[in-house]
Amino acid sequence: MNKNILILAGDGIGPEITQQAVRVIEKLNEIYELDVSITHAAVGGSAYDQYGTPLPESTLQAAKQADAILLGAVGGPKWEALDISVRPEKALLGLRSELSLFANLRPAILYPQLADASSLKPELVSDLDILIVRELTGGIYFGQPRGVRTLESGEKQGYNTYIYSESEIRRIGKVAFESAQVRGGKLCSVDKANVLEVTQLWRDVMTELAADYPDVELSHMYVDNAAMQLIRQPKQFDVMVTGNMFGDILSDSAAMLTGSIGMLPSASLDDNDKGMYEPIHGSAPDIAGQNCANPIATILSVAMMFKYTFKRSDVASSIELAIGQVLDEGDRTADIHSSQYELLSTEEMGSKIVNVIS
Repeated sequence: MNKNILILAGDGIGPEITQQAVRVIEKLNEIYELDVSITHAAVGGSAYDQYGTPLPESTLQAAKQADAILLGAVGGPKWEALDISVRPEKALLGLRSELSLFANLRPAILYPQLADASSLKPELVSDLDILIVRELTGGIYFGQPRGVRTLESGEKQGYNTYIYSESEIRRIGKVAFESAQVRGGKLCSVDKANVLEVTQLWRDVMTELAADYPDVELSHMYVDNAAMQLIRQPKQFDVMVTGNMFGDILSDSAAMLTGSIGMLPSASLDDNDKGMYEPIHGSAPDIAGQNCANPIATILSVAMMFKYTFKRSDVASSIELAIGQVLDEGDRTADIHSSQYELLSTEEMGSKIVNVIS
């Protein structure tokens, strides 16, 4: 393959979980003779501590040159007092924007071995398999103007702009419809068209696009109802597509249906399927350095990397099957552990998965 993967370990538990993912990549490299090289760069709060910016120019250039990127996590209380322009999270927005990573794929899949770990009744979540397609480079997170201003009265006022162009909506809609075509053939577009004009345009464009995909059943749902329905009857959904902010919230809600946010990977792709891959759980600073974080979401992000960017579904399947076997054997990290199972550390879980792949 002769590909380069850039590792951005980041903050909190990021270095611990990416270390285990690197071990998996190295083992796959050996077994499949992939000719994959690995480089590292600083990002987030740790980059700010070294360079005074969460996204150094050297990191951005390395990201542009890499074939794929694996990100751990960014952020933490240590940097919350910084000006918003240099907080660790700005690195994520910068990477997404600079690399045009507009399509965020967030699968919410419940492994059958973890049915008892979900916060919902097993009959509601058994065989759960949802794909949330989130637009990632537009919407209120990027809209201008934005800021904090002082009114004539002397009172401060914060403001942001929620904006989407027709082309942005059409581009993410195409990804969502094509994803539904190879899954269950159902697509639910989530908006707030009864209140927000920008999402009325979203609904109109999605409806127009549906004519090009007669094999996909399109439905529309307001975001507040979608949040409720994810808890009430999650298996009604196959693929969901929505804007940046709504997707951020709904995908984290869907994560808990699967037993732990530590189980969910994600892919952020450009037009050519170059991607940045990351677990969705964040930096978890409260457990950083304790060797107890769950590395499975990060390792599953590697599986998504081989599937979407490198087009090696066989390699992706070997990772997924290995994780399934480890769970079958009763091995659990703290977030999915209960008394009848074997409690493993971050490093021990990584070792188990590597050994099964071997």
